[in-house]
Amino acid sequence: MPIVVTVLFTSMMDKGQPVEMPVGVVDNDNTPTTRKLIRTLDSFQSTKVVARYPSVDEARKAIQRGEVYAFVYFPRHTADALLASRQPKISFYYSNTSLMTGTLLFKDLKTMSVLGSAAVGQATLSAKGVPENMIMPILQPIAIDLHTIGNPWVNYNIYLSTMLVPGVLLLFIFLITAYSLGTELKHGTARQLMALSGDNVVVAMAGKLLPHTLIFLSVMYMQMLYLFGVLHFPAPGGFWTLAFLGFISVLATQGLGLFFFSLIPHMRMAMSICSLWGVLSFSMVGSAFPVFAMDPPLQLLSWLFPLRHYYMIYQLNVFNPFPLSDSLPHILALLAFIIAPLLLAKRLGKVMRTYQYTP
Repeated sequence: MPIVVTVLFTSMMDKGQPVEMPVGVVDNDNTPTTRKLIRTLDSFQSTKVVARYPSVDEARKAIQRGEVYAFVYFPRHTADALLASRQPKISFYYSNTSLMTGTLLFKDLKTMSVLGSAAVGQATLSAKGVPENMIMPILQPIAIDLHTIGNPWVNYNIYLSTMLVPGVLLLFIFLITAYSLGTELKHGTARQLMALSGDNVVVAMAGKLLPHTLIFLSVMYMQMLYLFGVLHFPAPGGFWTLAFLGFISVLATQGLGLFFFSLIPHMRMAMSICSLWGVLSFSMVGSAFPVFAMDPPLQLLSWLFPLRHYYMIYQLNVFNPFPLSDSLPHILALLAFIIAPLLLAKRLGKVMRTYQYTP
């Protein structure tokens, strides 16, 4: 399953971001100016003009049917008003059901309208005798010099797969940790495990979970090798930071899974809680919606999810080569998850010696 998940997410977004998303046009002006604007829109990487509609109502129905994600509406006399500097109003409608799609299309539609008005303004100023070297400062007083740090390609595969792929693995670790301990109770082998460990619950849990730890670490490092070695995702933080992040995240997730099982020593209930906690991690991680914009109680709750701390350490020390000291609170939080089961060691030992499994 980790292999399937890794290939699935990275291949879904292998182009970096959506391209040639279908867009419609309602051109009631039908002049060379509006046709040029439509060609400009069609030339963008993310947008492809696939249909023309006679009315706004027909275009709206096309969005509802899922045939297009957006459409632009040019009313009559758009070109005349544009050339006469009367600020014509063109409208564009886009579906924001998919946040990424809506955001990218809005950017292209707005850029198209700005470029169109700038071209007309340039022609008008040139006709009035304004020198060429003065036209652009008038049309665009401030020129933006944009630098996207860390991911200059704005590749969504780099943004999302580096969180989703390890996040799903951590979810598997949650479930398997609770399941493996639950099977000891279910099959009546818990007392034998305690006897083999000298009736020491810490030794018993270490012996039980160590093989799983080695397997999980192997899978985690293979995923990292694929993401950062084969796909060449940027990792200026270096190899050792990645190795440390994978090691501490696996141990912390196992520790929290063991803590949940010690708290509720019932296989089905413990797995249900681990499943819920693992799925909620994807909402609380902060990659889609920033944690600092959440309500204060949710900001506090986010500290109880290992994936949140994985993401923050990755963001600070792998995606950006800041020192590990900047991530010290998140490192300490993962260490707390590792030692948390010790708080319930006495309870877990009693459960392993005396518990009678009930379906």
